[in-house]
Amino acid sequence: MLAYGKNVLYMTNPSSIKKVYISKTKQDKELFTYLKQNKIHYIVVEKELLNKMTKENHQGIVLEIEDFHYSELEEIMDGSFLLILDHLEDPHNLGAIIRSAEAAGVTGIILPKDRSVSVTDTVIKTSAGAINNVKIVKVTNLVDTIKKLQKENFFIYGADMEGCDLRETTFADKKVLVIGNEGKGISPIIEKNCDEIISIPMKGQVNSLNASVAAAILIFKMGGLS
Repeated sequence: MLAYGKNVLYMTNPSSIKKVYISKTKQDKELFTYLKQNKIHYIVVEKELLNKMTKENHQGIVLEIEDFHYSELEEIMDGSFLLILDHLEDPHNLGAIIRSAEAAGVTGIILPKDRSVSVTDTVIKTSAGAINNVKIVKVTNLVDTIKKLQKENFFIYGADMEGCDLRETTFADKKVLVIGNEGKGISPIIEKNCDEIISIPMKGQVNSLNASVAAAILIFKMGGLS
């Protein structure tokens, strides 16, 4: 798969980088020194080629890296704070949520295999390297996954505008936060299987927040960092 940008290059394990394409206009001694020191194969090309490879702001650097490795559910069961994303669609939201989750101590993120965003170059870029420190799992059935987690004594909190005020909630030691789809929120069957529904109190006229912003507020509160 492809990734792009200088920060992503520095935050990616050199062993997983197959090749780096660099624009001829790129004048960066530090960059070329880093590539040579880490024995990363690179090719200097016309900027137009990079523009064809990705429509995102590549900063003159495009990486060809190994496909993202998803973890198994069992690999994150020993964590105490997990995140379930119920059919999220926007890769920018996923990347931003991964970044917040890593900062707040979330050890695993669970995505459904169908009708959901996956890890893409945009996700990797937006996560600013955080994706390397959080295990991401894909599952076939979210309800079955929730039930497995509950058997392992995880308490499931769903995020919804009609839930209980998060400020009045005492969170369990082993917990899972469920964030819903950008437009539809948490699906009814997922909400039914949550142990508690929580909400963010708001004073303004706007009664909803962007999924990644809402997730960040809830994640930091549940992680005891706010």
